Amino acid sequence: MPTAPPPSRDVVLETRFFWERFKNPIIAAAIVVLLAATAFTGYRFYSDRRAAAASAALASANTAQEYEQVIARYLNTPAGADAYILLAEAQRKERKFTEANKTLETFIAKYPKHELVSTAKLAIAANLDSMGKTDEALAMYQHIASDYPNSYAAPLAMLSQVYILKAKNRNDDARRICETILTQYRTSFWAGEAMQQLRLLKPITTSTPPKAVPTVPPMLSIPSAPAPQAPPAPNQQQGVPSPTKP
Repeated sequence: MPTAPPPSRDVVLETRFFWERFKNPIIAAAIVVLLAATAFTGYRFYSDRRAAAASAALASANTAQEYEQVIARYLNTPAGADAYILLAEAQRKERKFTEANKTLETFIAKYPKHELVSTAKLAIAANLDSMGKTDEALAMYQHIASDYPNSYAAPLAMLSQVYILKAKNRNDDARRICETILTQYRTSFWAGEAMQQLRLLKPITTSTPPKAVPTVPPMLSIPSAPAPQAPPAPNQQQGVPSPTKP
């Protein structure tokens, strides 16, 4: 059985010459690759640990101050980004609409590609509506429906327009939007609400004054504070009977 011939003396000498000539660069390159791999592994381990700590901190946070602490400590983590949305919601519940919008605008500027950007814009529009800036809110809802046509935010933004248009007595415009929702988003959750609103919309007549309707959709509204009650009359406190006339 034939066997391969041994390498010639020239090949061995060339290999040895190549190694002697490029030994130092090869060793240096190997060290660099090893250090880079070690650094990358350490960074991944550190990032994973930090992300886990951020998620735990966000899960235990309940107040605006605690959300601010998560943002300050874990800014470049997914939990740090989500904390902006929860902070804005906490500020909205306290009726700090201006502060909430600033928080949401900061979130959009820092994370323009985040999947919750459309949600943040919806919240900004709802806050504008709650502040009585209905024209600005209406314009923002229109932009959201136009910029995110394939997202869940589009039909919700369109439905939010219906409430504002009804309050402005623009029933024809509101009706057209409801019909668009039923055509383009008939399988979405909001199609049922659009159908209900379409049934309630009627042409406005001069003899029938329009009724006041809320401009903020129920799903975006916040509960109002209970009205204060008058204290009981002095003669009814602590069981003191009221005086009788002679």
